[in-house]
Amino acid sequence: MTTNKNKIINDPVYGFITIPNDLIFEIIEHPFFQRLRQIKQLGLTSLIYPGALHTRFHHAIGSMYLMQQALYSLRSKKIEISEDEFEACLIAILLHDIGHGPFSHTLEFNLLNNVTHEKISVLFFERLNQEFNGALTTALQIFTNQYPRKFFYQLVSSQLDIDRLDYLKRDSYFTGVSEGHIGSERIINMLHVKDDEIVVEEKGIYSIENFLSARRLMYWQVYLHKTAVSGEEMLIKLIKRAKYLTQNGVKVEATPALKILLERNIELKHFNEDPEILDLFALLDDSDIWGSMKFWREHEDTVLAGLSTKLLERKIFKIILASEKPLKEWVETLKNSVQSKYQLTSEELEFYTGSGQISNSAYISSGQKIKILTKKGLTLDIVKATDLPNIKAMSKIVTKHFFCWPEV
Repeated sequence: MTTNKNKIINDPVYGFITIPNDLIFEIIEHPFFQRLRQIKQLGLTSLIYPGALHTRFHHAIGSMYLMQQALYSLRSKKIEISEDEFEACLIAILLHDIGHGPFSHTLEFNLLNNVTHEKISVLFFERLNQEFNGALTTALQIFTNQYPRKFFYQLVSSQLDIDRLDYLKRDSYFTGVSEGHIGSERIINMLHVKDDEIVVEEKGIYSIENFLSARRLMYWQVYLHKTAVSGEEMLIKLIKRAKYLTQNGVKVEATPALKILLERNIELKHFNEDPEILDLFALLDDSDIWGSMKFWREHEDTVLAGLSTKLLERKIFKIILASEKPLKEWVETLKNSVQSKYQLTSEELEFYTGSGQISNSAYISSGQKIKILTKKGLTLDIVKATDLPNIKAMSKIVTKHFFCWPEV
């Protein structure tokens, strides 16, 4: 095992981050983890915010740092955390996104058949645990919510977890959207444990309001920005077209790993039946898609070539985003115009237009709640603990419908 106890990473958001021990250093050095350097945190969002070029690697390292700070804070409040639990929590958050494929969430259900990145993360986790002779067992238990002390899992995955505390601050920094900035340090210092649950001390309630407000604004301004939604829809259609052609006997050039995923409809059971599929998936990152697009822009199939060219040249589809579904007659008129201009068959037209819906809720009151620890020692759902109307409003799910199409 390589020894580098004082390895330091200079993070633009938090400054110098020290890798705490040799095991974590070895995990970071592993090819499974290093591939995260080539997967953008925000997919195609750099088409709108040019600075949004940070990666899943950045986010994982930053999350590990924040987890370290959270555990130190809890220890200072007499919460007993063993060295094994401390290390396991760092590993759990470090690997929480390791299952992401190219363009993160965008292609999650298109390269594979109904396999979430969380499920693939568990597969990577289990493989790494084998390679490190069981050293990741406790971390895996925490990650899958199998560990007896449940508050550790809440730190990894909940409505107020370390993942969100990092990505909001990091995404705000790299996009330049200042409304997303949160006081993660203050929130971490306000965390406590009561009845094996993560709670927030009452004096931190305004920081939580700011956190929820920032999350809501970041969704509309960044994650669900209409141009990003349109670009992602184009990318989904592109991969669907490449798969359709490949599986119907048309030659489609692609990187070796991507080519196999285009040829096969891989489900979760296939990962369990053939361990090599995980190794194949581990070869994939954003560059597979961009590189293949450069071949596809010259393809004889006008749909594949057209979508590739438009994405490479940032000719993003026009899009409308509204509370109501667009009128059927209006959509049909537009589709006819698109079909006529680009000389498409009815079957091809489906790859050249897109529709669907997006939703945004800063706080899901029916889910795992954010609990406030009052000065009297009681725990209350934040919606009940505060008289702030903003938090009550933010628990409402807002849904919008979209339709996108190329210029006609």
